[in-house]
Amino acid sequence: MALLNQTQQDYYDGSNFGGYQFISLEHIITNFTIAYVGEGKIIPKIRRTDIAFHAQRAMQELSFDTFKSVKSQEITLPPSNTMVLPQDYVNYTKICCVDGNGIERPLYPTKHTSNPTPTIFQNSDGDYSLTAIGTLTNGLNTITLDTEYTNISIGMVVSGANIPSPAFALDVLNSGGITTIQLADAPDVLTAFPVNATYTGDETLTFTNVDGSLITKQESAFILESVTFSAADDKIIAASTSDAAQIKIGMLVSNICFTAGTIVLDVQGSVITTSTDSLFSSTAGNEVVFSLPAEDSTTWDSYSSDTSNSTGDGNGYNHDTDIYDLNVGQRFGVDPAMAQGNGSYYIDNLRGLIHFSSNISGKTVILKYISDGLGTDNEMVVHKFAEEAMYKCIAYAILSTSIFGQALVPRFKKEKFAATRQAKLRLSNIKIEELTQLMRGKSKWIKH
Repeated sequence: MALLNQTQQDYYDGSNFGGYQFISLEHIITNFTIAYVGEGKIIPKIRRTDIAFHAQRAMQELSFDTFKSVKSQEITLPPSNTMVLPQDYVNYTKICCVDGNGIERPLYPTKHTSNPTPTIFQNSDGDYSLTAIGTLTNGLNTITLDTEYTNISIGMVVSGANIPSPAFALDVLNSGGITTIQLADAPDVLTAFPVNATYTGDETLTFTNVDGSLITKQESAFILESVTFSAADDKIIAASTSDAAQIKIGMLVSNICFTAGTIVLDVQGSVITTSTDSLFSSTAGNEVVFSLPAEDSTTWDSYSSDTSNSTGDGNGYNHDTDIYDLNVGQRFGVDPAMAQGNGSYYIDNLRGLIHFSSNISGKTVILKYISDGLGTDNEMVVHKFAEEAMYKCIAYAILSTSIFGQALVPRFKKEKFAATRQAKLRLSNIKIEELTQLMRGKSKWIKH
C-alpha cells in the first residue's frame, strides 16, 4: 500500500526530484472512479473517457488561477526585436529584461503604439488599388508597363478600357527596371487562352487579387535571374548560393511555370523548395520573382527602430518614459507604468509575437507565463494540496451535465468552491515566520 516504489538511493541517483508532491492526472481519474463511480455511489455509471474529459477541463481551469503553473523562457532578443510566444503559451504573468548583475528589470506594455494588420497597399492617390501605365498593341496580349512593379504577380486580375474581360496576368517579367506582362482569360497556364488588346497606345491598368482581397505591402522582393527548374519538380536552382541566400521561407513565387499562390518551403544552399511542382521546365535566362508580404505595420517598424526610445529625440523627450521626463521636479501625478526607462513591449496575439522597443535589442529577456497544464504528459500532474479540489470539480461537472444527479448539484457546487479555496490557501505557501519578518519592516512591529 505504500506510495514509494523506489529506494532512497534510487531517488537521489535519478532525476525526478520533488516528484512526490504531485499526483498524475491518470491517477486522479483512477482514484475518482474508485471513490465516486459504481453501484450505490454518487455516480452509478459513466465512461472513463467522460471522466478524463472533465478531469482535463478541471485541470485547465485550476491551472489559470489556483495551481502554481507559472513557466518561464529566457532568450537573447534578436535584431528583429521580436520574441515568439512559447508553444504552450496561454497568457503572460511578467515580462522583464535582465541587467549585467542578473537583476530582473520589469517591462511594461506600451499604450502609445501597436502593430495594426494588414499593411494595405495604396497608390499615390491613396486608393487601395494597384495601377500602372501600360503600352498596349492592338491584337497582342503582351503589355509593357512604365516601370518595374514587383507587387504584380501571376494570377492577378487586369482591367482596362481596351482590354477584354476577364483578363489575368499569365506571365510577369522584369528586366531593366521595366515590367512586362502577358494577358490570358484564366490564371492557369494549362487552361488559358491569350487576351489581346483592342487598342494601340498607353492606358491606365488596374490590378486586383482574384479573391477580391486587398493587396498588401511587400516587406521585400527579389528577382532571381538564370534560375533552372524541371517540369513536375518542386526545386528551383538559383545561379549561386549567394542569390538563394536572399530568399526566405514563406515568400511568394511568381513565374508562369508555377501556379498562383506558390510559396517557398525551404532553402538549402542554392536549392529552393516550393509548395507546388513546376508545370514546365525552365528556359534560357528564366527569372523568378520572390516577394514577402509585410508582416509588421509601418507604425511598429518606426517605433521599434526609433533610437529615441532609449536616448531621447533631441528635445529631452523619451517615448517610453514621457511622463517621467515631463514631470522632473514635479512628480505629482506621475504614471508609475511610464516612470521607468527599462523599455516596453506589445503582444501581437494574431501573429504569435512579442514586439519590444528598440532599447531592448540584444538584451536578455525573460517571459513568465501560464499554460493549461495539458501540454505534455509530464506536465499533467496535480499538486497534492489540490487533489481534493480536482475530485470535487470533476464530480460537480459530471453531475451538472447528467440527468440522474441534479439533486446533488447544489451540494457539490458548494464543495467545489470550498475545496478550490482551500487549495489556493495551501498553495499560497504562507509561513508565519516569513510573514512576521515582513511585518517587521512596517511602522508597527509585530512581537513574537
